[in-house]
Amino acid sequence: MPGLWSWIGKRAKGAVKQAMIRHHRRSSHVMFSDTTLRDGEQMPGATLDPDDKLRIALALEQAGVHSLDAGFPASSSADVEAIRKMVGVVKGPILTALCRTLNSDIDAAAVALTGQPFHKRGVSLFCGTSPLHRQDKLRMTEAEILRTITDAIAYAAERFDIVAFSPEDASRTEPEFLHQVYRAAIDAGATTVGFTDTVGWLTPEKSRDFIRSIQDRVPNINRALIAVHFHNDLGLAVANTLAALDEGVQVVQGTINGIGERAGNAALEEIALVLSLHHDQYGRTSTIDLEKLYDLSRLVSDLMGIPISPNKPLSGRNIFASEAGIHQDGLLKNPETYLPYGPEKIGAPGIQLILGRHSGRSALLHRLQQLGLNATDEEVETIMTAMKSLPKGRQLDDDLIASLVKSRETPNEIESTL
Repeated sequence: MPGLWSWIGKRAKGAVKQAMIRHHRRSSHVMFSDTTLRDGEQMPGATLDPDDKLRIALALEQAGVHSLDAGFPASSSADVEAIRKMVGVVKGPILTALCRTLNSDIDAAAVALTGQPFHKRGVSLFCGTSPLHRQDKLRMTEAEILRTITDAIAYAAERFDIVAFSPEDASRTEPEFLHQVYRAAIDAGATTVGFTDTVGWLTPEKSRDFIRSIQDRVPNINRALIAVHFHNDLGLAVANTLAALDEGVQVVQGTINGIGERAGNAALEEIALVLSLHHDQYGRTSTIDLEKLYDLSRLVSDLMGIPISPNKPLSGRNIFASEAGIHQDGLLKNPETYLPYGPEKIGAPGIQLILGRHSGRSALLHRLQQLGLNATDEEVETIMTAMKSLPKGRQLDDDLIASLVKSRETPNEIESTL
């Protein structure tokens, strides 16, 4: 009788999981899986302390991510410590741990995640499937690869309700074998299967073709969610992710600021912003709170010590800054003239009008008004003349503006000051 009840319990749990999967597959909702703390940390020089990981995890929770790739327990004790700090503290997102197709890795993940509710913890298994990985790295046949994958997934499914599997280097795997891998993984108990562009070589068109082929040629794909993981070696990770979303994938993985190995990963915050701004095109929703993204981007940059490029979409310092006179005049009249969205949408500081060689009268008058300085027309002309003569890279800051107005110096004297 105990065996019968165990069998009934497993059947009931399996039915609930399948019902959830069907629900998510029918929904237009996108689940964001963040891998900043694992794949992002693999970026040279980006190592985080466990306490730093917890701070970022809590910020990611506040931003509304669905799941966190919390670490690789079998790789280091520091990853285990970081995960243990998150257990019971990070309550919203699902915490997942990365595992090779080794029972020992799965056991290490189970220990690290002990105490996390079963519906809020999972494992992400991976195994190379491309000819390069099979022959040169793993030195295994296709049959051996399939057996290794199915055995590991079956073992994980006995210990976790949430089991994801991704073929490493999927984008360079023969389609026929790739489809076979997915079929076997789902039959073994995978609840999510991932498509990985490990070396970031795909284009949006080829990404779209891969997703279509998986949906068309994996007969049991309706029993699992599809996730995508793109690297940015050709600068196309975000575009490839959007192409996959357009084909109906349910889960997207990325990192904050697109950090990661080589050229990094798809930037999670950029994908979320595009889906919001172009809802008419994609028709997808998510739980991401866009107003949290600017501060989240800055937090990750500060804790990892990886500076944000000035022209980085969303969080670069130049995104809401302008020095060009024509643009400044337009921004003062209506910010939408030269912005696709306002800074308030992502929780960023306001528009900055930088006074430099390319600036115009409108911006200067606006800044004088903000500073409460009453300048005569002659003084404005004097400052404009000086501003146009600024040395390369020099900006007219508030202290210099104030000194120029109060000093009543001649244009030649001002220029000599600069």
